[in-house]
Amino acid sequence: MKATLQMGNTTTYDLPAKLFRGFSDDSRLAILEALRAGPLPVGRIVEITGLSQSNTSNHLRCLSECGLVSAEQRGRFVYYRLSDARIEAMLRLADELLADVGRRIYECSNYRGSSKANAATSSAPAQRPGRRRP
Repeated sequence: MKATLQMGNTTTYDLPAKLFRGFSDDSRLAILEALRAGPLPVGRIVEITGLSQSNTSNHLRCLSECGLVSAEQRGRFVYYRLSDARIEAMLRLADELLADVGRRIYECSNYRGSSKANAATSSAPAQRPGRRRP
């Protein structure tokens, strides 16, 4: 992967690593997945993801500041959406890749899952909202 945009003293992989950090947190990923269907207000995102209102708002702020999500005021509500169609394309490509190699990634001892996933005693991989297991 090439990072064509260099900022300050960053190395070639700092910027892509920061991008993928936006996708690496379970809560942020759940929010991005929910927004694949289109713009949603915070309350609906809370319902879909099962996250608390404050947790959802904190992650939306993070995703917005990093440019992955944008917001639009509609009357009393703020609607959030994916800021770029390529974000949905990346999530779709991740689904396709996981369909082929998901089991190997799940079983890989080099990648540690979230603390939630490590605490689970189930042998099945965690399922993202609205997605089938690989």
